Amino acid sequence: MKSILEMLAGYNAWANRRLYGAAAELSDADYRADYGAFFGSVHATLNHLLVADRIWLRRLTGQGPAPARLDEIVHEEFAELQAARETEDARIVEHVAALSDVDLAGTVRYRTITGPADIEQPLLPVMINFFNHQTHHRGQAHCLLTRITNRAPSLDLLMFQRETGIGMANGPVGIPSGQQRRGLSPLARA
Repeated sequence: MKSILEMLAGYNAWANRRLYGAAAELSDADYRADYGAFFGSVHATLNHLLVADRIWLRRLTGQGPAPARLDEIVHEEFAELQAARETEDARIVEHVAALSDVDLAGTVRYRTITGPADIEQPLLPVMINFFNHQTHHRGQAHCLLTRITNRAPSLDLLMFQRETGIGMANGPVGIPSGQQRRGLSPLARA
């Protein structure tokens, strides 16, 4: 199971680089505009992702910032937010790499932010939620980017796997061009 978590940690960093690369091309007005997403804007959504990762890493490691609100704006400036995101992604990769089998078989205790309650649960489901949460809100940011620009980068896990070879039987594979993809069956295009 650890190899799956390592893959998800690598995918998380890869997807965030792609998402931030696309967000960097937005005007400041588009970046900050409230388009009706759960956190409103690309800016607030990206901040929430960082906040949530910091909350969970604090719970899991006892180290790092401990934001008090899920809608906290950690960084107003995009460049600072991007640098913080890269640092947090490196922390995630390092944390997952350091997990032992004993850790993975253990539990984690934490206190929730909204509706405060003390919770204890096995670590593995917590880690799955951790990565699923990132994908959930990256999807919202991706939707906003698509709405604003009419294009957004692919964030498919399969693209990451094909580019890196992680999770593939025979290592990295070339990604067919658009012309080559049109000749593939619909199932092979995914």
